[in-house]
Amino acid sequence: MSIPDKQWAQVAEQVGGPLVYKQIPVPKPGPDQILVKIKYSGVCHTDLHAMMGHWPLPVKMPLVGGHEGAGIVVAKGELVHDFEVGDRAGLKWLNGSCGDCEFCRQADDPLCAHAALSGYTVDGTFQQYALGKASHASKIPDNVPLDAAAPVLCAGITVYKGLKEAGVRPGQTVAIVGAGGGLGSLAQQYAKAMGIRVVAVDGGDEKRAMCEALGTETYVDFTKSKDLVADVRAATPDGLGAHAVILLAVSEKPFQQATEYVRSRGTIIAIGLPPDANLKAPVFNTVVRMINIKGSYVGNRQDGVEALDFFARGLIKAPFKIAPLSDLPKIYELMEQGKIAGRYVLEMPE
Repeated sequence: MSIPDKQWAQVAEQVGGPLVYKQIPVPKPGPDQILVKIKYSGVCHTDLHAMMGHWPLPVKMPLVGGHEGAGIVVAKGELVHDFEVGDRAGLKWLNGSCGDCEFCRQADDPLCAHAALSGYTVDGTFQQYALGKASHASKIPDNVPLDAAAPVLCAGITVYKGLKEAGVRPGQTVAIVGAGGGLGSLAQQYAKAMGIRVVAVDGGDEKRAMCEALGTETYVDFTKSKDLVADVRAATPDGLGAHAVILLAVSEKPFQQATEYVRSRGTIIAIGLPPDANLKAPVFNTVVRMINIKGSYVGNRQDGVEALDFFARGLIKAPFKIAPLSDLPKIYELMEQGKIAGRYVLEMPE
């Protein structure tokens, strides 16, 4: 395949931005890497956090963000045997890991201290051509459209992993906080496919309509509820509260409320990463009700295979809107205003 020397990309040249839409060199793959011609890339709230330097983790600058890239392999290193030129591939948040630490040896690669993170410590997928370590790239099934697959590569895998970590079983109830966003819209569907009942928590009529279209049994609008805790409890069949809570919110308050409406022996899974936020829970309540509070990060390679398989079987449909790569600054503005229902997927210029 013909590979150009230059490509279009959205580049943050300093922490806090702004983004600069410009041409940069096309990278060349190392021995264990693939070069993917990105066709589509989802936009995640993490991408905005990365550009703004919100987290206590050093971020690469200048930076090409993005970590939900779906496209075609156009070149590969001499040590790559699992991909061929022309294969469909996805590049995820976990771009690579050392492969030899305790965590990597136990398939906990996301916890590797030397992990390479797409769109954070290495350049990501808001460009026409992007690199990834072949062992961490995902093979995208032929029957899955690349634009629809993009959000699954981070949002889908992340919430699927969170539901597994929660240990919630078929017939039980999960409260999904931030249910109307990119992660939440997928979390609802994975939960439903697993036979889990959903209470969707978010704000606004557009998100209500989307959640109800996805089949949620109850939508609790935090902007209109006079007693959110009581409303979530009332939405569970026996009124005892949710068996698990999946926290996808981008503000701190929902993280403090969750212990009030999760049932005894329930599990709270923190996934969202609001800047400078803290988890707080009353010790007495947590102990005597045996509440489990834990964090869930991105999935490992097997989680990725499973999450994509749900999609390939038609059990998951990610609500998304297509926009050109040049529109990324506008999408960040909408994201900051909380006005995005579902996910935006960027289409790369040809």
